[in-house]
Amino acid sequence: MSNQTPQVDKVTDIIKVMNGGIEFYQDGIEKVSQQNLKAMFTRMITEKQEAIAALQPYAVSEQGDAETDSDWTVDVRNMYTNLLGALSSNKDHTYVDQLEEVEDKVLEAIDDALEENQPANCATELRRVRVRMQQCHDEMKSLQDATA
Repeated sequence: MSNQTPQVDKVTDIIKVMNGGIEFYQDGIEKVSQQNLKAMFTRMITEKQEAIAALQPYAVSEQGDAETDSDWTVDVRNMYTNLLGALSSNKDHTYVDQLEEVEDKVLEAIDDALEENQPANCATELRRVRVRMQQCHDEMKSLQDATA
């Protein structure tokens, strides 16, 4: 009789996307002009830092070490946005638009992890983090519409 405990899987992918998002938001703070956007970006950074802190024990369980890397696709999007922002007449919207896409990627990464057979405590934490990241996404989507 085998008593198998599910292994944590794909949590490091979520953390990589969030780490990339934090860097992207930090760049955005320097590039946008509106103070309300800077404040919102700062809040998004805090939300992601808190989510990473909550998920990091599962990353250690998954790979043996804390995850500190960022997702290369988010890094590429950030570079692209810096270039696009330099050419855009509406930098604020350019950054909001691209950061909303990062929020989509965060939700996709969480959903991918939730499709795996996670240990119960990990699945619970993933669902809790997903609720908050959905709220962040919805706020960025509203902002995207407002700055268009």
